[in-house]
Amino acid sequence: MLELDHLAVAASRLEEGVAAVEEALGVSLEGGGAHPLMGTHNRLLGLGDVYLEVISINPAAPAPDHPRWFDLDNFSGVPRLTNWICRTEDMAAAIAASPDGVGVPVALARADLRWQMAVPADGKLPFDNAYPALIQWQGSAHPAERLPDVGCRLLAFEVIHPQAKALQAALDGAFFDPRVTIVQGDPMGYRAEIQTPHGVRVLG
Repeated sequence: MLELDHLAVAASRLEEGVAAVEEALGVSLEGGGAHPLMGTHNRLLGLGDVYLEVISINPAAPAPDHPRWFDLDNFSGVPRLTNWICRTEDMAAAIAASPDGVGVPVALARADLRWQMAVPADGKLPFDNAYPALIQWQGSAHPAERLPDVGCRLLAFEVIHPQAKALQAALDGAFFDPRVTIVQGDPMGYRAEIQTPHGVRVLG
């Protein structure tokens, strides 16, 4: 089974993504860190049992000799939701049950956080990046538990895709969260409703 772990907002520059999310939600993001293996860095926001990640290419890091995750090598435009990430307790089984191209496990670490991520060979997840990225945390440490509670909670998350039925079928039996719906639409995209201290705000 898969469980919703976090959402990712991509940005051309991290400061642009942080500013966009902070303006949209009216709260401040926390420090994240760097991912040397991927040449990326991030900032985080707690949403209760899940969290939000703003991620971008780190201009201070050497470019990796492989595609970056979340298809960041091809990202352009305004900061926006580009991916959702689900955790599993059995990465091998989760990959086997997923569509071809979901990726192979890569071991990663930051400070005392340890995890595996299924990273596609070309950086692009199935269904035009609409299929969730797979993560397996090692040990009990998890970012959501460490982030300060600033009064934000995920209320609803829509995955919009022209092949919504096929995407839903690929997830049937493996994932269910009442907050998450797969919606027919073109072009593909995402929409998150988040409860904040200032009322319900929307990220897309």
